[in-house]
Amino acid sequence: MKLAFIFPGQGSQYVGMGRQMYECFPAARRTFEEADASLGFTLSRLCFEGPAEELQHTVNAQPAILTVSVACLRVLQEKGVVPDVAAGHSLGEYSALVAAGAITFADAVKIVRKRGQFMQEAVPLGAGGMMAVLGLDVPTVQEICRRASDAGVVEAVNLNCPGQVVIAGETQALERACVLAKEAGARRCVPLAVSAPFHSSLMRPAGEKLARELEQVVVADPRFPVVANVTADYVTSKEEVKRLLVQQVYSPVRWEESMRRLIDGGIRAFIEVGPGTVLCGLLRKINRQVNCWSVQDPESLEKVLACLKEVS
Repeated sequence: MKLAFIFPGQGSQYVGMGRQMYECFPAARRTFEEADASLGFTLSRLCFEGPAEELQHTVNAQPAILTVSVACLRVLQEKGVVPDVAAGHSLGEYSALVAAGAITFADAVKIVRKRGQFMQEAVPLGAGGMMAVLGLDVPTVQEICRRASDAGVVEAVNLNCPGQVVIAGETQALERACVLAKEAGARRCVPLAVSAPFHSSLMRPAGEKLARELEQVVVADPRFPVVANVTADYVTSKEEVKRLLVQQVYSPVRWEESMRRLIDGGIRAFIEVGPGTVLCGLLRKINRQVNCWSVQDPESLEKVLACLKEVS
């Protein structure tokens, strides 16, 4: 059975994540030690002990989630579990590229910390945000954003699954879009606990800064295909990797299309590698016929290894 690894993005972090893997597996322990050395501070302690408020900061959450994901990835690899393809939601695309050997972990953890810094700096704190619109399809939400744009920038940015579209933009425009969405029949509009309008055109200055940082990073051709957020298609060359990582900062995450691309390519088993189970939840709403398991601690790892034996 063809297998995909999928990697979570920001919002999946929680205090204590990765600690059991660190304590049980040398490969995971080495990953946290490598992150601490690369960043010059004890990211591992922040993951394990918090405080939650500090872990939530974009500049910390992004390298923390990447580190936990790669720790889990390396344990899976030691157990002989390797994917045919990979994908990652927003930040998770860096984890997918590490898995495919396109970027080293040491480079990735430094880049995503800077990415978080650039994204936070692009819009003044409190001037923008993100909101999940539940119960409407993508074209309807896009039209709502167009109508609400007289109040400021607002765009559909995370096309996650049927009935869940995340919008991002300036505060007044977001509020206007929520009113219009409810008038159009949306079940709810849920503000997200993020501090900036990620993946909107307002992030273009962050993308320009990231491009300069990526010029210094050695990128290789992925060893196996990775589906990019920007195109919802496979990336196979190092030139594409850099270009799409820059565009990703200010472009929509086409997650539902990405998952359908994998399913259409014959993938029937998915492992969400890293903290949380958000992506498995989205996948169930996209296609209930495929298997999705998560690996984030020793218990979930053992369950996945047992499930893979059953379906192999």
